[in-house]
Amino acid sequence: RPLIEAQAVGEEVMKRLLGLLLCVALAMTACSSGSDSSGASAEKPLQIGIAQIVDHPSLNALRDGFIEAMTAAGYVEGKDVVYDLKNAAGDQVTLTNIASSFTDKDLVVAIATPTAITLAQALPNTPLFFAGVTDPVGAGLVDSLDAPGGMITGTSDMPPIADQLALIKEITPDAATIGLLYTSGEVNSQIQARMVAEAAPALGLSVREATVTASSEVRQGAESLTGVDCYFVGTDNTIISGVEALVAVAEERKVPLYVSDPDSIDRGAMAALAVDYHAQGVQTGQMAAQFLADGGKPGDIPVAVAKDLQVSLNLQAAERMGVTIPQSVIDTAVKVVR
Repeated sequence: RPLIEAQAVGEEVMKRLLGLLLCVALAMTACSSGSDSSGASAEKPLQIGIAQIVDHPSLNALRDGFIEAMTAAGYVEGKDVVYDLKNAAGDQVTLTNIASSFTDKDLVVAIATPTAITLAQALPNTPLFFAGVTDPVGAGLVDSLDAPGGMITGTSDMPPIADQLALIKEITPDAATIGLLYTSGEVNSQIQARMVAEAAPALGLSVREATVTASSEVRQGAESLTGVDCYFVGTDNTIISGVEALVAVAEERKVPLYVSDPDSIDRGAMAALAVDYHAQGVQTGQMAAQFLADGGKPGDIPVAVAKDLQVSLNLQAAERMGVTIPQSVIDTAVKVVR
């Protein structure tokens, strides 16, 4: 009988020990399923959709800068956040389909004006941060820069058209006629075309325009601009995605090419006064991370407008286009391709 009682006591101790171990295991499981310092759940990472209208270096820099800023804020890709990267390749139907595929996202990022317009229309209740949008008010995306309203805000790359035209006169003082090439279907390009037409007369410049609907038409559009003293392209996604065709015409005709996109300097454009797109992408990511930390609505966050613009030059392109860039301009450039 003492042996039986001892066995019963041993069984009771074992049951209690197993119960204790089970509680410890459950507690550890609960801890591991909690939130990390970024506020993202390890079991359910934040779902972010990022869309861009076309593929070119400046838009890619916006995208990469955004992700870089989110990583710096503690959102580890694959653990705390999953990015769904989409590219419409310049096709509006594809862009519309991309917007429809983002309905389950926690937050979306729209790169460039056409993308922002499409995503904002399709996803009015989803937090949306745009980047590289020239005129968010003129495009109907926000109520104002200071108080965007709704679920949308972001960063603007509005170029200082008057300053850009002044750079043209500084480098090529004899220039009298600008050949302006832009995409008829891009709202941002239409706005800039009006701004160029308004600013040019004060600098003694006239403007000849040619429009395209796709990057495959860039060469034809450039060739139609005869008798111009320079070519100018604003923040136009379609033309920049096919800028090499415009560069070829500029070199053949010995006509300098001015752009609003710093990355096009590496692709053969001669000069740019432009936004640092990677820095703007980082700024957009910082805004999104702050929103995720603080809550509220994106529309309560003012739109950030680029201010620190940079001169970029390609001296090899200048030589091929028959231009000698003054040393005074070279000294102000942050980027010079020699």
